[in-house]
Amino acid sequence: MGAVKTRRMPRAVREQQMLDAAVQIFGRRGYMTASMDEIAELAGVSKPLVYLYLNSKEDLFSACIRREAAALTEAVRAGVRPGLPADRRLWEGLRAFFTHTAHHPDGWAVLHLQARTHGEPFASEIDALRKEIVAFVTLLIAEAARDARRDPDLPEREVAGLGEALVGAAESLADWANATEGVTARQAAATLMNFAWAGLGDLMEGRPWTPPAAEDRQVQGLSS
Repeated sequence: MGAVKTRRMPRAVREQQMLDAAVQIFGRRGYMTASMDEIAELAGVSKPLVYLYLNSKEDLFSACIRREAAALTEAVRAGVRPGLPADRRLWEGLRAFFTHTAHHPDGWAVLHLQARTHGEPFASEIDALRKEIVAFVTLLIAEAARDARRDPDLPEREVAGLGEALVGAAESLADWANATEGVTARQAAATLMNFAWAGLGDLMEGRPWTPPAAEDRQVQGLSS
């Protein structure tokens, strides 16, 4: 009797298995500590096959970054439904962000903790991801300003700064939420909305906070 033939797994499916294993190992053990042997064992393949598919540990890590970055940006964009009020769009974007990072903690660790600390080419991959998310959030803020019919509109530089600040806060809060037992994605999103929207709401209504005038600072300096 001839040998029973086993059905070969498609390359794309096998590669995703390798990436799944690599994200888990990199996210939990770190890039430097992770070994290709561990990744191959978790994926259920031989180490030579990992090298055949993904060339090197560096290339494998870069592939993990690109895949996790694409999944995160897609989740955030898909979470924001058009036609809603400005606060609802921002809320849905934040909730989608925190939901994704909570459901994929290893992927978030790869993106926010590991890739940032090991130089090029990984830093460039993360910079591209962050710029895309900041641009999307900045657009949401600009649309909110237009919806409020403020005249004059918020300066472009101020809108860009608000986008950077909001994304930075979301990144830090995602780390905290993933490390704190009992914090849900909805709670994390609500925390950031409570922190940010009260100020943004006033700004959209033309009631910005302004720093003390130079004369006030001089008076304070003389009296201290």
